[in-house]
Amino acid sequence: MYDLVVKGATVVRPGFPDEILDIGVADGRFVEIAPDLATEGVPSIVDGRGKVAFPGVVDAHQHWGIYNPLDEDTVSESKASAQGGVTTGITYLRTGRYYLNRSGPYSEVLPLAQSLSKGRAYVDFGFHVAPILRSHIDEIPEIIGDFGVTSFKIFMFYGRHGLHGRSSDQEHFLMLPEGESYDYAHFEFIMRGIEAARRDPRFSQYADAISLSLHCETAEIMAAYTKLVEEAGTLKGLEAYHASRPPHSEGLAVTIASYLAHETELPNINLLHLSSKKAMDAAMMMAKTFPHIDFRREVTIGHLLADITTANGIGAKVNPPIRPREDVEALWEHLLEGHVDWVVSDHACCRDEVKFGEPREDVFVAKSGFGGTEYLLPGLVSEGTKRGLSYAQIAELTSRNPAKRFGLYTKGEIRPGYDADFALVDPNSTWTVHADESLSSQEYTPFEGFELTARVTDTFVRGNHVLDEGRIVGEPVGQFQFRPTTRP
Repeated sequence: MYDLVVKGATVVRPGFPDEILDIGVADGRFVEIAPDLATEGVPSIVDGRGKVAFPGVVDAHQHWGIYNPLDEDTVSESKASAQGGVTTGITYLRTGRYYLNRSGPYSEVLPLAQSLSKGRAYVDFGFHVAPILRSHIDEIPEIIGDFGVTSFKIFMFYGRHGLHGRSSDQEHFLMLPEGESYDYAHFEFIMRGIEAARRDPRFSQYADAISLSLHCETAEIMAAYTKLVEEAGTLKGLEAYHASRPPHSEGLAVTIASYLAHETELPNINLLHLSSKKAMDAAMMMAKTFPHIDFRREVTIGHLLADITTANGIGAKVNPPIRPREDVEALWEHLLEGHVDWVVSDHACCRDEVKFGEPREDVFVAKSGFGGTEYLLPGLVSEGTKRGLSYAQIAELTSRNPAKRFGLYTKGEIRPGYDADFALVDPNSTWTVHADESLSSQEYTPFEGFELTARVTDTFVRGNHVLDEGRIVGEPVGQFQFRPTTRP
């Protein structure tokens, strides 16, 4: 009857009490969640006693291939994902420098990205797409219907500010043709294009899965403050980078993005990696101002765990920046009040030789971004439970909510008929984070020396045991997720 049975784990199912149950899996799906399942003849039996079974994490914000070749990242960073209880990673993709280092239509770029990833991932994966060129807006229906990508992204600061801190030639960076620009007008037209697709009769039955995500920072504010910080020369490291990209830059961008959504009548808006009290306050204000917009608010595990004094050096440089402790505490307050919809990693593996510039301690010459998916579930369980976050709330934040938003309808819950994606967590394992224990190809971590009190021991992707007692086992089983998936 079963291909796999997990015995005696505490099973986390939002809407149900946490119970010690058995998990029965057949043909890659959950088939029964109940006590005392029969195991005679079952080929694989796993002892889950003393462990907590969480639905597999849907890490809806990753960047495979941004600094390393996509085919290499797909292998190493999907292994790191499994370490963090992640069973599905959705990675961002755009044209221009980094990623595939090319421009052109997505009808050419997406097949290339899929071919480079095929057969290499240890977890399931999908893509979000950023329309960079004017012609990309015309491709939106094809991107949805032919390539199964239902989520799109705008990087609000790219048009006027450099990826790593200083302003630079964005036309060159984004490989824009003469006469095109990446600005608010382009963002408006992207929104209109996405909303037109939502209303297209071909997609009307799953319009709720079509959404737009925004990286909310204001280029002009950051350019001015970067100049002020560098000229003053009194701040260093993460404190300097925080000051150069001030929180009100996030808040202003949130308000602009929200009004554009109102103007274009695009209801499905995701506000990414909100990092500060001002950004979150602006997001809540916009939700009240535009109640007809279905805003979703995202926070990263990095912004919840680290601040400018506790993070391990400028390896923690990221956009938006790691903030002071008062911003970290404000994020937790909002999360505990139910204002955060999901928690992600914003995983962007950036190896040491790429990350740091010359001089090494200069934060403004370092690259932005770092890996962290391997600490996503352990970190949220460790810190969240201390603050009163329940296991069910953690499952909603890491699994159910992002799965529903992004059209992964067979994922996000331990429930009969759903993909058998789940992670076993030892909630009583205290350990210290060390980069050399990560399966990522990144040689450092901003969380070096952090003490966590929960560890992912086992991860299953569609019933396949990919992480066994902390070690990757078997061959890559991850599959590209053509979204929206069929509802079970």
